[in-house]
Amino acid sequence: MPMPNGFNYISAVPGSGSSIAADNPRRLVILGSTGSIGQSALGVIREHPERFRMLGLAGGRNIRLLAEQARQWRPGMLAVLDASLARELAELLPPDYSPEIVHGKEGYESLATLPEAELVISAQVGAAGLPATLAAARAGKVIALANKESLVLAGNMIREACRQSGAMILPVDSEHNAVFQSLRGEKSSSLKQIILTASGGPFRDLDAADLAGVTVRQALAHPNWSMGAKISVDSATLMNKGLEVIEACLLFGVELERVAVLIHPQSIVHSLVEFEDRSLLAHMGPADMRVPISYCLGFPDRLGLQSLAPLDLLQAATLSFSAPRSTLFPCLDLARQAFASGPSHLVVLNAANETAVDLFLKEKLSFMNIPALIRHCLDEHPGEPMDSLESILDLSARTQSRAQNWAVR
Repeated sequence: MPMPNGFNYISAVPGSGSSIAADNPRRLVILGSTGSIGQSALGVIREHPERFRMLGLAGGRNIRLLAEQARQWRPGMLAVLDASLARELAELLPPDYSPEIVHGKEGYESLATLPEAELVISAQVGAAGLPATLAAARAGKVIALANKESLVLAGNMIREACRQSGAMILPVDSEHNAVFQSLRGEKSSSLKQIILTASGGPFRDLDAADLAGVTVRQALAHPNWSMGAKISVDSATLMNKGLEVIEACLLFGVELERVAVLIHPQSIVHSLVEFEDRSLLAHMGPADMRVPISYCLGFPDRLGLQSLAPLDLLQAATLSFSAPRSTLFPCLDLARQAFASGPSHLVVLNAANETAVDLFLKEKLSFMNIPALIRHCLDEHPGEPMDSLESILDLSARTQSRAQNWAVR
């Protein structure tokens, strides 16, 4: 989708949008309000309550936290996973507050397409976030996208939906948000390379022998970021960075070979852009998701974050970079191979990874067998057309079933 600044990507047009103020609050919906991104978003909004009006919250299964959030923000609509959870949620709400409570895929889609909603924060985990994200795109919303799986599974479909409806996507991932900020005002012809940084996760310095016996507790103990379980494991395997490479190609319209990855243990440089004159622009900041979230919430303005300590470069002292160890962490290369193979391979990649991570978290699969399971599913997949949401969800379900069978063989 051609943009006025020359870039061919689906992020919001730099310089577009209107400022928000107390007399013109931004009306928003949060899909995944009880997760780490959703809670961080509410933390940012809490510092600027006069600038936002909460229309809807979706919280999946965590109805106690959702009820607490709902009591504070009083949105007119809430969404949960199923009807039984909807009934339980209703019982947790005060008698003077009776929002509409919807559930399931249709409920999430209705929340994502509320006519009066201007901004939809898409922060569900995994493939489950695709239907509502696609619905928001078709409805012409501004989407603050934290659900990278939506683009991995249906990037072209979402791009076309944005083209037809005028919807815009603001990247919430710290890496893509850093790239987005670095590219503002630049011409596409000057861009040479995008460099995504990765902390390397908790196992970046381990060898093969150590990796063979890592535990779930160790995988969830990320050294720099506070994240949910699934993304923490993805960070440990480097699959998260593989998905982000794919996301960068789709968001910014660049070829696979023009997206590089560097391990940066300090998580201070959140990504870089290299231009044709060999100059680099880097985005630096605290390792806190409130920074990119606030940029999306306030775009095109910046919101103050008084609760967040400033980055102390003297204390940070050293910034180091190294190449990923692909032999020990093959998920990054598997993601690149899947992207090169075609859209259906991306569906298989994501479904196999979600299944593998779930099995690992349940202690039914070893850490080193996560990439082995994904590789098996990709090797067995011949490729097939992905021309609808239904075909994507069908292949995803079939792949998850095959992955489960492989794991328990």
